[in-house]
Amino acid sequence: MEHHRRRAPRNSLSREGILARAVAVLDERGPAALTMRGLAESLGARPMALYTYFASKDELLDAVRDHVLADLAPEPGEGDWAERLRGVGLDLYRLLVSHPALIHLFATRPLAGHEAADATEAHLRVLREAGFDRATAARAHLALLHHALGAATWEVQLNAGREPEPTRGRRRLALESMPAERYPTLRDLAGELVTDTVGEQQFAFGLDAILTGLRARLDADGSASFHHDL
Repeated sequence: MEHHRRRAPRNSLSREGILARAVAVLDERGPAALTMRGLAESLGARPMALYTYFASKDELLDAVRDHVLADLAPEPGEGDWAERLRGVGLDLYRLLVSHPALIHLFATRPLAGHEAADATEAHLRVLREAGFDRATAARAHLALLHHALGAATWEVQLNAGREPEPTRGRRRLALESMPAERYPTLRDLAGELVTDTVGEQQFAFGLDAILTGLRARLDADGSASFHHDL
């Protein structure tokens, strides 16, 4: 006997419910697995019902990104600028690791939604109000964003921070077995390279290095200008 998926009761769909299910599909199976038809079936609805809320898959993907990023923005005017940006950076990194599809959406889709734009606006405003000039504020914002994207990609792709201890041991042994005359420093730091440079701890190290450099530049000349002839 053929079994049919039970349809959702009329008017039971909602924008929030659709977005929550789309996020779950993206997290479980990645962007390629998300289709309007498949999403509708998983919700027990007809595909056309989703188009009541989203005109296209592109619109849905932009809404998913905004949905996840909705609370990612520094609080206005509260605390030291670097500490505020550090908190946002850590929150963004954790979001990207928890929702790997966000990395793909950042890399492939231009900024479109209000929530994502609001977070970017708040981030840039912190930098400008701290005293950075226009060019430096833009570059600093992108540097912080790219660091989070790169670190999260590394974490997700290589499963860093959750690597089984035997695998780490093999990696360390491989590094320590390299020719000493050619790679003395690499051999010496083999233990640190496979144990201390992974996950959120490593991301925070890089984040602090960027913020420390920005603070030093700001303290040095007040305007924190980049020299474009470098």
